[in-house]
Amino acid sequence: MTKRIILIIFCFGLFWQVLSAEQSDNQKPNILIIMADDCTHSDLPLYGGQNVKTPHIDQLASQGMTFNNAYVTMSMCVPCRAELYTGLQPVSSGVCWNHAIARTETKSIVHYLGDMDYRVGIAGKVHADPRSVYPFEMLKGVEGNCVSETAKYDSAGLKEFMAGDEEQPFCLVTALVVPHIPWTVGDLSHFNPKELKLPPYLADNKETRTEFAKYLAEVEVLDQQVGETLALLEELDIAENTIVIFTSEQGAQLPFCKWTNWNNGVHTGFVVRWPGKVESGVRSDALIQYNDVLPTLLDALGSKTKAEFDGSSFVSVLLGEKDSHRDYAYFMHNNVPEGPAYPIRSVTDGKYHYIRNLSPENLYIERHLMARMPLNKYWPSWVFDASDDPEILDLVTRYQKRPAEELYNLVDDPNEMKNLSNQKEVSGIQKKLSKELDKWLKEQGDPGAGLDTYEELQNARKGNHFKALND
Repeated sequence: MTKRIILIIFCFGLFWQVLSAEQSDNQKPNILIIMADDCTHSDLPLYGGQNVKTPHIDQLASQGMTFNNAYVTMSMCVPCRAELYTGLQPVSSGVCWNHAIARTETKSIVHYLGDMDYRVGIAGKVHADPRSVYPFEMLKGVEGNCVSETAKYDSAGLKEFMAGDEEQPFCLVTALVVPHIPWTVGDLSHFNPKELKLPPYLADNKETRTEFAKYLAEVEVLDQQVGETLALLEELDIAENTIVIFTSEQGAQLPFCKWTNWNNGVHTGFVVRWPGKVESGVRSDALIQYNDVLPTLLDALGSKTKAEFDGSSFVSVLLGEKDSHRDYAYFMHNNVPEGPAYPIRSVTDGKYHYIRNLSPENLYIERHLMARMPLNKYWPSWVFDASDDPEILDLVTRYQKRPAEELYNLVDDPNEMKNLSNQKEVSGIQKKLSKELDKWLKEQGDPGAGLDTYEELQNARKGNHFKALND
């Protein structure tokens, strides 16, 4: 009798374990996306940065997969966020300029996950219009103004949203405003400008070192806020059932970074932690772009949507089933409204990066970086010092006067200091990438320089995307 009772108890316990496991497997994971704002990926220790410590970002990476080759299509806030939220590249969504709105028929992550019974909220910087395309639940507590001189962060609103309904999973975008200019927060005493190791694309003078130290102080604050956000998952005991994505967005508001197609502009930091699915502490060389993220999340959740995206799922990379994803990543830049028209298109295969400047006869001008004093004190010092410093003169010249074509070896020259364009030994590579770029422009319906006008931007803001071109 005793043995029979023991056997019944054992079988019941085994049945309960199996049932609990099935329920756990069927439970949809939460999603937490943490975005930096204008953080050059190569300044993070995770990608070789030597000037600032980011222990929380590093710890997250030790628990998941770090992507070495992740990119945005446009190195500007509004277009890259539209790409992330819609799975579409700029011409498809209509967001081909900074501060442009998406086509009203566009669907975003809010719609797709909402159809799967997810609560989808955003805290901090939004920079996504119109509201009908991005109907996020708006959360308070995180600074939303990227040009504020503060970086307010109160986790109470995030915690309340996360804990809101245990039966309904959530997707939360925590869009931080650091280290977007103005660089006014953080502890400057942690950084000695004279001892900083400046990247080679920055002019080495007092003003640059001073401003770079301020920027690094904000990167340190970024890491602190990442840590506070991740701690909420542990506090609520939901970390094991939450997919976490950290991304650094585009490069900082420094020459050769944001508002360019150069590597330090379009290359983004990207880490994914998915407990029980993604191996801890691994790195991937797979080529991915922001428009791949939404299809990947939907695939991970078992969505059966028939929506068409420009991107595609890299779940197989996350699960360790494949080492590669896309063959090429593509980039574009329309300088309007950040300055006079200066259209750029480019493509990379992960090793070589081919850039085509569509109006090389023009002088490149970015009014925020060059003219908005006192936010940018370094650029005037570059111009002044160029008079008697040939290295600084070369940087100023390279930034403003660009050739029709550029080609860089990203493996040997990640900061893209040596243009290999038209060199005999790489002529075949240049021709191949140029042909691939032409193919992409045709597939996207991208007319090139014709988009980079104030008329097209104004039409798009009215919802008449590409009206002048169609007329």
